[in-house]
Amino acid sequence: MPPISLRRFALRMSLVFGVAMLAGCATPPPADDPDAVADFNELNDPMEPMNRFIFDNNMRADRYILRPAAEGYRAVVPQFGRNRVSDFIANLKSPVVFMNQVLQGNLSRAGVTIERFLLNSTFGVGGIMDVSTPMGIKGHDADFGETLAVWGVGEGPYLVLPLLGPSNPRDGIGYGVDSTADPLGYYLDDHHMRWVAWTRFGVSGIATREAYLDVLDDVKRTSLDYYSAMRSLYRQHRQAEIIDARNPASNAAAGADR
Repeated sequence: MPPISLRRFALRMSLVFGVAMLAGCATPPPADDPDAVADFNELNDPMEPMNRFIFDNNMRADRYILRPAAEGYRAVVPQFGRNRVSDFIANLKSPVVFMNQVLQGNLSRAGVTIERFLLNSTFGVGGIMDVSTPMGIKGHDADFGETLAVWGVGEGPYLVLPLLGPSNPRDGIGYGVDSTADPLGYYLDDHHMRWVAWTRFGVSGIATREAYLDVLDDVKRTSLDYYSAMRSLYRQHRQAEIIDARNPASNAAAGADR
């Protein structure tokens, strides 16, 4: 049997997330009880026992596989080289980021993304150097989970996904859509180069884990319950991204005033 492609894997996973959303959605409290609503929004974790089980297994995988790989990557590759890897991976995401910015109605950001992609792919030697940011052309990320949020789709219950970590059904489905819509994935599938897609997935994971080595160590050291701390941090970070996507003009103006 031929190996499953990364795009098909992501699509199947997104369907699993959708089923989990239907099975695990909790009923929110009445709107006239603000304290109960606040508590619900803070937790909204009806599948906490399952999530903690997955979280514990993710921590084992991190302890024995991902963290050692990230530490080795940091030890062997100097900061300059790690920056080039991160820039290259970010540049490859540009078509999917552009698609989501258009779907969100953020056409000015979509134009910037195209401009950055062209500059970084040419003057940045295939994207290994981000020449746009020093020129004052700042990039903005976007994904389909964020797009759904801009359209008014709720996050659903908190989920911890195997290997991928903190998420929710909306963002899990968004991950599957982004992976399936990636034009590079189609090219690699058509040219029987699926191993490149899996290599990209692995390198991206190691590079991301290396970038957060110190931050996550601090969170783990200072939190009484690492699981709860990660849940709270994920939601805060995700909400900030969604607010920025919904109000790009006001956030740009605020940034200019600082």
